[in-house]
Amino acid sequence: MPIRKILVVDDSKTELLFLSDLLQKNGFAVKTAENAMRRLEEDQPDLILMDVVMPGQNGFQLTRAIARDPQYAAIPIILCTSKNQETDRVWGMRQGARDYIVKPVNAAELMSKISALA
Repeated sequence: MPIRKILVVDDSKTELLFLSDLLQKNGFAVKTAENAMRRLEEDQPDLILMDVVMPGQNGFQLTRAIARDPQYAAIPIILCTSKNQETDRVWGMRQGARDYIVKPVNAAELMSKISALA
């Protein structure tokens, strides 16, 4: 399935702007959200870029909820976070993420990870 629409979930306006700009320049349609579940109900993306450290539900919890919901389980999630420990990466993958990238985001690495999912 080609990836065209990407949902970026992050509580940082700076990160939302940076990632949105990067993805749009690479031809993707981008929506942003601080509340992933509400945005998913509105319009299903082809991919979700999910921050981990957020108030309320963190990215691990949201990833688990999305991955276990039959309506959304097919949507791949890449965790995009400042948590750079191997245990964080392993835990994120166990929650249902398809990949994991550490901030600050390297544009070429992110594009490579997105291409690998298509």
